[in-house]
Order: sequence, then structure tokens, then C-alpha cells
Amino acid sequence: MLGILAVVGVLLVGFMAGLLVSNAMHHGPQAPGAVDVGFSQDMSVHHTQAVQMSSLELAGAADPAVKRLAYDILTTQANQAGRMQGWLQQWDKPQLSPDGYMGWMTDMSSHHHSGTAEHSGAVATMPGMASDQEMAALGQATGAALDTMFLQLMLRHHQGGMPMIEYAAQQADTDVVRTLAATMATTQKSEADLMTQMLAERKVSPLPMN
Repeated sequence: MLGILAVVGVLLVGFMAGLLVSNAMHHGPQAPGAVDVGFSQDMSVHHTQAVQMSSLELAGAADPAVKRLAYDILTTQANQAGRMQGWLQQWDKPQLSPDGYMGWMTDMSSHHHSGTAEHSGAVATMPGMASDQEMAALGQATGAALDTMFLQLMLRHHQGGMPMIEYAAQQADTDVVRTLAATMATTQKSEADLMTQMLAERKVSPLPMN
């Protein structure tokens, strides 16, 4: 219960921060474009699953270092998701795109961990997202098995979201979205390096990109 309340609290703080910043933008020269809106919609969904995975890890972790990582991811991404949701409300945009994911990323190549893939048009599932079956398995796992599964799924999750983050950092129209995306890129690259190291110490291979 305390964990759920903490997540809700972080989301609310981020949401209010997003409203305040966006309200200032609304009265300034910048207006959100398709990248600002699409990134905020899609990355909110991407972050929400990361928060869910981190909550499961916190509930049954064996390794204190992995537990600390999960806590950092949970608090950071819950706050960021709240901010993006606040912006969407201030912009009078829906929280979810009705046309699928990543349609705002036009004419680009997405460089995945497993190779290079052309992205064109909206897709039904974002790269790196865990399936329902994987989330169910994570919820059933405990102890060291949970730690390992969390690291594998979260590393892939970070890697899958990176093309969206880097695209928004370069192409968004508003300073706040570009700044947030750049911050995400720095944080998640560092976390991905740490998770790669933790998996290597366990002699476990990362998951291929989905």
C-alpha cells in the first residue's frame, strides 16, 4: 500500500509540475507540435510500464543493488510521466493517441540493439515493451529469479525507448520537451550500462529487441 501511495504521490507532483510549466508555455511564444504531443503520449505509456515493472521488483527483490535501481527508475519515471500527462492536459490533447504509437516519428531510422530498422507510420506496440505474458511471469517471480528477469526486461525497455527519446530531444518544438528528452537519454543510458554490467556479473545475456 505504501508503495502504491508513493507512486501516486510522485505522479501527482510530476503532473502539477507539467501543468505549471505548460501554463507558462501557453502564454509564451512556443506551441507544441506533433513531436511534443506524440512523444508525451507514447512515452507516458512506456514509462507507466517501467513503473509497473519496478513496483514488482521492489515487492520481491533479493539484491539490494537491483532494488535501489528499481526505486530510482520508479520515482524518476513516475514523475516524468506525470509531467508529460500534465502537458497533454494543458495542451487540450488526449492522453493516448487514437492512431497507434510512434506515428510522429517521420523519416527516420531506429537503431535498435539488435540492428537497424526503418520506422515509418504508427505501430501497434512500441519497441522494448514487455508482453502481457512477460509481465505476468515477472509478477510470479521472486528473489534472484525476479532480479534477473527485471534486469533483462528493463534493459530491453530502456533500449527500446531510446530512439523515441533521442528523436524528441532533437525534433520537439518546445524547450521543455527537448530538455526532458535529453535528461531521459542521459539517465537511461547510464542505467542501461549498469543493468548490462549486472547481467554480465550474473552470466545472463540481455534479451533481443522485440
